[in-house]
Amino acid sequence: MRKLHLIWVTARMHIEVYKYPAWRDVIEIETWCQNEGRIGTRRDWILNDVTTGEVIGRATSKWVMMNQDTRRMQKVSDDVKEEYLVFCPREPRLAFSEKNNKSLKRIAKLEDPVRYSKLGLKPRRADLDMNQHVNNVTYIGWVLESIPKEIIDTHELQAITLDYRRECQQYNVVDSLTGLELTEGSKMVSVGTNGSATATATTREDDHDCHRFLHLLRLSSDGREINRGRTEWRKKPTR
Repeated sequence: MRKLHLIWVTARMHIEVYKYPAWRDVIEIETWCQNEGRIGTRRDWILNDVTTGEVIGRATSKWVMMNQDTRRMQKVSDDVKEEYLVFCPREPRLAFSEKNNKSLKRIAKLEDPVRYSKLGLKPRRADLDMNQHVNNVTYIGWVLESIPKEIIDTHELQAITLDYRRECQQYNVVDSLTGLELTEGSKMVSVGTNGSATATATTREDDHDCHRFLHLLRLSSDGREINRGRTEWRKKPTR
């Protein structure tokens, strides 16, 4: 792949955490990849508590092949497939069942005006991967920068989905925007304040402690979209 100037880039990532590990917990992480269409592959993860055998988290991601010189998507050739298919399971295997799979849900674009924002975020050298792009972990951190403090203080992240739409490089400046997601069967409830305005979030009638947000990362210079996301937050457990 490197000789052909080909690289893998993340197209989408979905993570669900059912239980956060505590001090001294031993966690086993299982991961595998498999073919996904003509220009892509996917990688899944399952996190297990070694002591109890409980599944405490799952994740899935989709990756596409890009030509490093032209920055265009490229079909995965048979030669490239041979490089990684030897490490893939013989039978298709998914971290999430296809039924009621949140990882496939479309993310609506967040439009102005938004209630929460964090402007002028700049990549650090440590935020770059080997291809000089901002890495996946940094995007998650930037999304969380614009979550209202009232949610951070009282809730914990239970699911996050990110759609990667544009490269972000070392000298780009980024704005992080967050808004409320209205879903079917939801209503508006108060979650505190942001500045002088009363803030609200969405909750389902049967899930009053869960809050859902939409997110947008964009270039500060021209507003071009880098990443859009969705997060779900549950009430922190009593310790």
